[in-house]
Formats: sequence, structure tokens, C-alpha cells
Amino acid sequence: MQGQAPRRTGRQAVSSARKRRRGLVALAAAVTATAATAGVMLLTGPGKDASAGKPKGPPTTTEITRTDLVQSKTADGRLDYAQRRAVKSPVEGTVTKAAEAGKTVSLGQRLYERDARPVTLLYGATPMFRTMKAGARGPDVLQLERNLRDLGFGAGLYVDVRFDEATKAAVKQWQKSLDMTSNGEVGQGDVVFQRGPVRVVSADAALADSVGPDSKVLTVASTKPVVRAELDAADGALAAKGTKVEIALPSGGTRRGKVSGVAAPEDSGPAEGGAAGGGSPSGDGLHVEITLDDGAELQEKDRQGTLSVKFVSESRKNVLTVPVEAVVALREGGYGLELVQGSRTRMVAVETGLTADGRIEVSGAGLAEGMKVGAAEQ
Repeated sequence: MQGQAPRRTGRQAVSSARKRRRGLVALAAAVTATAATAGVMLLTGPGKDASAGKPKGPPTTTEITRTDLVQSKTADGRLDYAQRRAVKSPVEGTVTKAAEAGKTVSLGQRLYERDARPVTLLYGATPMFRTMKAGARGPDVLQLERNLRDLGFGAGLYVDVRFDEATKAAVKQWQKSLDMTSNGEVGQGDVVFQRGPVRVVSADAALADSVGPDSKVLTVASTKPVVRAELDAADGALAAKGTKVEIALPSGGTRRGKVSGVAAPEDSGPAEGGAAGGGSPSGDGLHVEITLDDGAELQEKDRQGTLSVKFVSESRKNVLTVPVEAVVALREGGYGLELVQGSRTRMVAVETGLTADGRIEVSGAGLAEGMKVGAAEQ
């Protein structure tokens, strides 16, 4: 037929395959899950093998294996706590007992002392914005009464938005338990409302420091641990919410987690009572926040050391794989493998998939785990 290429001998086919396999190693990065879709094709013609003329075999051989492939990128990370925010004193005074960095503070416990008066943590979304006393009404009074009830003060106290005599009596009981002057009024600087327990990240005001509305007394965060890591700006896809992550801990073992979002700079965010602020990360990289899947206790070494964070962008479970250098670029288009069966070899076309850690996913008619295939010399 006019224009038809001459048929090659088995020796020529195998030699040509070896040359194209060597060239493929340089093209390995271009092989993706959407690569070749060609069907099975024998370079020496259907039903024939490459043993005619006793050609030399491939430079080396390897086996088709069945395994999991994971495409990932690893970055350094560190343990932190979510939703950092500053706590300021709404009134002026002197720190007579500083906050304790690293301490977890719960309902009714002291955050620090100002002018020899304990500043106590209570739960609620509305910040402390005024002195609460008899006759006051509002959501802050409702919060206060709920906290008094939960702390066990004011038996029979009716929880509502009114600061009445029953509320005053409950406040006196509570103040007496704290060794405070029991006047039945809650000063604006006596309590800090937060949504739940907090971890003291840092004591920003030391003993004897003067504090007031413009100065931070301490920085708190959620008690829920998170991992922070930095990715290159080009790795934006890995920073997508829900990306799976594997974390190697300094103390040994691993934890799994998911990206919860791109974190704002650590020193941003609203003050007392608010949630963590938004905003763009500083610098050229992406500062990613990761939430751990389980609530297992972490050791002190994990809090101080560097974590190895593996971002899993794609994975394939239980697939047939070969080393990248075993795949041949076929003249007819697509990719193939040189199957080795005893002293005989034959070329078959395959479909390729995910590439990871020097191996590539392959599929095609007749392929099976354990088969030997040719590979280029490394």
C-alpha cells in the first residue's frame, strides 16, 4: 500500500523500544492521569514476539507491583492553637499577678490579677462593656446569671436579662468565694467573657506592669490544637479546605488531619470575646492551618519541635505500578511496556495514571501483578 512504512524485524522493534524508553525518563513529569488511552498494540505485529533473531533483552528488568500511590508535598510545620486573640484590661491598673503562659483556664478560674483583684473567666459571646449592678438589663446580665448558675451560686435564681436582688445575692456569694469585697456589683474589669475554655498563649503584661484599654494583658487561644505550615504561593491547590494531611510528630508516630483554611497572621484578630480575624497571610507563602482528626493528647516535645507535614493532593488505592523508566513512548502514540516472558519479549500498549515517588500507575489487557517488564538503565 502506498505510503505504508516497511515492517520492522523483532530485533529492530526491541532496539527502538530501548531507545524510546531512555527518552521517556526525561518526559516522566509530563505523564499524568489523563495520559495515553491507546489500546493494546504489538510493535512487532499482532501475535508475534520480539525473539526472532535472538535479540538482546532489555538492559534490566523489574516487576509490576500492586500498591497505593500518593502524590504529595512535605513542608515543615509547628503545633499551635486556633483563634488567637488579645485580652486587654478595660480599666487602668497594675498587674499584681501575671497570667501563666501555657495554662488552660476554664469557667470561674482566674486569668490574672489587677490591683490585687482576680480577673475571672466567664463564658459568653457578649464582651464585658459596663459595670453590672442592681437595675441593669441586657444580654450581658443574662450571660452573668447563666455563669452564676453553672458555678453553683444563687439557688433558685431565675435566669433572665434583669439584674435584680436575687442576682445581687448570687454575686455576693460568688465574690466571697473569690475573697473579694462582696458588694454585689460586677466591675467592668472584674471578668472576661470568652466562648469557652482558653489556653494562655502568652503573658504580655508582667508583674507590676501598668495596664489599660490600649495595652495587651495576655493572649489567649482555643484549647483545640492546630498545626500551622507554610506552602509556596504556587501550591495554592494544596491549601484548599479539606485537603488531607499526614503529620509526623517529633515524639514519634503520626496524626492525620485536614486543611481548615489559610490562616491570618498570628498577631491579627479582634480582642476580647471575638473570633479570630480574617485577612491575607503575610509574605509570599501561604500560611495554612490544619485541624487534627482526633483529640489525642500531644506531648510537650511535639509542641516545641518541628513537625513534618505531608499534604496529599491525590491518591490511588490498590493499583498496578511500574518504575517510570519502564514505560516506553510508542511511535504510534501513547505508552507501552516491554513484557519479558522467559527468553521472549513483547511490547504492549498501556494506559498510564498517577505518578508518585518514581512509580507510575499502569493498566491494560493482560497486565497482572508480578509480571516482569523491561526497564532502562539508571
